Amino acid sequence: MSFALRQTAAALPSLADCYKGPLAPFTPPLIGTEIPAGAIKAARWRNPALLEQDISLYASRYPGGDKRAITSLWSKWHFVALTVPTLAAQLILNRDLPVGLDNVHVIVNEQGCTKQLWLPDEGVPLDTQAPGKRFAKLIDQHWAPLIERLAAISGAAPRVFWSNAGGYLNFYVNALAEHPEVNQEALSAARALLESRHLNGQRNPLFQPVRTFTPKGSDEVKQVRKLCCLRYLLDEFSVCSNCPLEGCDRVARKRST
Repeated sequence: MSFALRQTAAALPSLADCYKGPLAPFTPPLIGTEIPAGAIKAARWRNPALLEQDISLYASRYPGGDKRAITSLWSKWHFVALTVPTLAAQLILNRDLPVGLDNVHVIVNEQGCTKQLWLPDEGVPLDTQAPGKRFAKLIDQHWAPLIERLAAISGAAPRVFWSNAGGYLNFYVNALAEHPEVNQEALSAARALLESRHLNGQRNPLFQPVRTFTPKGSDEVKQVRKLCCLRYLLDEFSVCSNCPLEGCDRVARKRST
């Protein structure tokens, strides 16, 4: 690379530069450096046995616990770590990160859950506002194959994991709307993704994962997930504050599941 090109590349904002405002509490992924020792290549999760092996440390925290709930909670850790940098790149830099399952390495915490990503590069500029094309790496190349395996090893319906992914997508799209450098066209594309019943000619599993309403007799605006994440099936947890099952007979539901 020539000196002029190196200067131009250096002048481009990096993903790490975006981690301010609503992103300040988060740690950006490692990009293009040496892959950290112990990092897991996410492509190995295409093998259900290896995926189950990598979830086993987290599962050991809940001996005898419902496998569907454990796997769902594990997925939520991973989806946060994946969704935040993907949206930061999309909505601030208008850039498509290489977040396909075959490109990502995962750094896990002491619980065995994803805490940070390693990516090979900073991605490429996006030249479309079509949600299906903008988010293809995230949806088609990461979420879709991973969710298929998560459902297979846990017995939970795929829609549970899509709901987890969509819930975080909805939350962080709204959070990033407050970022001082948000790209309004990219923000509109992300919101269109969440409001489209169909995606690339098929049913959109991310359609309206959260609904907003005002309860009768109240002025409070409430948000409720479309589907429960199943965490109530573990004795250590109750339902989430935005769970559609809030107020239900938790014990009775566990017995009937």
